Amino acid sequence: MDSRDVGGHGDRRRRRESSVRETYDVVVVGGGAAGLSGALALTRARRSVLVVDAGEPRNAPAGHVHNYLAREGTPPGELVAAGRAEVAGYGGEFVDAAVREATPRGGGGFRLAFADGRTVEARRLLVTTGLVDELPDVPGLAERWGRDVLHCPYCHGWEVRDLPLVVLATGPLAAHQALLWRQWSADVTIVRHAPCAFTPEEDEQLAARGVRVLDGPVAALEVADDALTGVRVAGGEVLPAGAVVVAPRFHARADVLASLGLAPVVQEVGGQVVGSTVPAGPAGATEVPGVWVAGNVTDLRAQVITAAAAGLAAGAAINADLTDEETRAAVAARRAPVAG
Repeated sequence: MDSRDVGGHGDRRRRRESSVRETYDVVVVGGGAAGLSGALALTRARRSVLVVDAGEPRNAPAGHVHNYLAREGTPPGELVAAGRAEVAGYGGEFVDAAVREATPRGGGGFRLAFADGRTVEARRLLVTTGLVDELPDVPGLAERWGRDVLHCPYCHGWEVRDLPLVVLATGPLAAHQALLWRQWSADVTIVRHAPCAFTPEEDEQLAARGVRVLDGPVAALEVADDALTGVRVAGGEVLPAGAVVVAPRFHARADVLASLGLAPVVQEVGGQVVGSTVPAGPAGATEVPGVWVAGNVTDLRAQVITAAAAGLAAGAAINADLTDEETRAAVAARRAPVAG
């Protein structure tokens, strides 16, 4: 077997033991599905790649990954471990660290400064740092996020099918959210946690689908034996609940990009602010030449499989960009007069 194959265990071990070098073709900031997928494409393209991961995955509270073809039900940690092994098998390197800032380098490329004081240089950057979920301020809500406090029916709807569901209404999108979750359960209740009015058409739709609408706010969650049992509203009434549906605000984790002048922009849906993202082109190219993004940092709706696909697209675009640069340099060298 060729030692460059993914199954070359001795070669892989030597790469893991090697120290981080000074310069890489590409540094990937963020080691989730998007970053690992981009790194895999780039290492298979024979590029030198370093993946820098701060170890703060958004889906850490979730027990399983869903809607990922042929990986359905895989725990997130197992998916990352498998992805790391594949990238390492093609020569990719890893460092577990947080990137403090990135700055353009004279003559092209970038210098990255880690929080621990180390630095590394890269010809190109792929940033896949994801987002942060800002949850409604309800006691006990954050502790159960990703378990039985949910937002995406495609990620978790099957797991809570036929259970009583309580939707915390915090804006005008709550009616649409409740109607969507009604696909998975006939027992759906909206509680107006924040003042929000529905249109007459929405009121009719909710009534037609049997979705109850109650005034809040929600005071706390009721939990027994580490399982959600209900939602307590102001006044003391407890609504049975197998899961609580919320609408977080999704904020791009973009400190590294901000250090390069790439600030997140506010995203709205139906006139409601839902979060922020870093703008990018179809393959992830940003306004800063040499910097690409993929995954939730630029796409709030990206699920794991979508983020992985975006990482692949960005990795291919980066390799093409590097190839163009190398070809221009080769042509210029060929045209240069021969000394003597």
